Amino acid sequence: MFAALLCTILFSISVICGHRSARLIGGTEANFWRITVATLFLGIWAYGFGAGLTGSAFPVFLLSGVAGIGLGDVALFQALPRLGPRLSSLLVQCLTAPCAALIEWLWLGTTLTNSQVLYGLVVLAGVGLALAPGEHMSLTRRRLIIGTVASLIAALGGAGGAVFSRKAYVIVHASHESIDPFSAGFQRLGGGLFIAGICLLFVKRGEIVRLFKRQPPEIQTSKLDTRPSPSKWRRVWPWVLVNGLAGQTLGVSAMQWALETTPTGIVLAIIAITPIVVIPFAILTEGERPTARSLAGGVVAVGV
Repeated sequence: MFAALLCTILFSISVICGHRSARLIGGTEANFWRITVATLFLGIWAYGFGAGLTGSAFPVFLLSGVAGIGLGDVALFQALPRLGPRLSSLLVQCLTAPCAALIEWLWLGTTLTNSQVLYGLVVLAGVGLALAPGEHMSLTRRRLIIGTVASLIAALGGAGGAVFSRKAYVIVHASHESIDPFSAGFQRLGGGLFIAGICLLFVKRGEIVRLFKRQPPEIQTSKLDTRPSPSKWRRVWPWVLVNGLAGQTLGVSAMQWALETTPTGIVLAIIAITPIVVIPFAILTEGERPTARSLAGGVVAVGV
């Protein structure tokens, strides 16, 4: 339980840093570089003190990263510009935990007690109360459908990634092996970095093609001027570094620590309060002021 709460705090810090870096260089690129930074940090640990890429559960941890860090985050960044952060967070956070509990029950046979289900639902209700948009939303049918489908994919990706990790720990224990949370997080990041890299190449495909075309110098210069300037990179790197350290390095490792001993539905129900824990950080860094309903929802979710 402590590990899940620690993960929630670290993910909240990551959200703030991710928001800042995405505003400067775009969501897809910010996502790729935060995963790259985390892979570097965790790789140093995994090969210096941990298990590296060894172990019988490595393929399953890799699939966990493909589903959770790769597909889940990519889909989330497609939902955000269409539904906005509040509705996207509401759908993803409130769908991930029950989806994970259902997948784990069908695949691994893990069941939750009635009280665990009840407390989990109360937590999700508090998150929904805090994040539900209060103003009338004028969304086109297309944006609503695509954003909702992307949110569902993000929730299923996050849920699937967490359950794959649970399965990996079953394999680890059955093989009488051991793996520390940082090495497990590193093995997951391999799959996430692969998917994030493909998405970045797809987004940057126009710039890559222009680099190999023989164009007049003046045309090349005008195109290159649209990319982030050196001064912008100097401003964004501190946010990227802290984002990678807090989220994908320490946060994911804390989540792996929690998943080793605790059912997925419980862990993700606790992590679902991340957007609420973000509120005080947003007050300090962004000057945002929470509404009374957000505070009431936070009291319900965190108090449980």
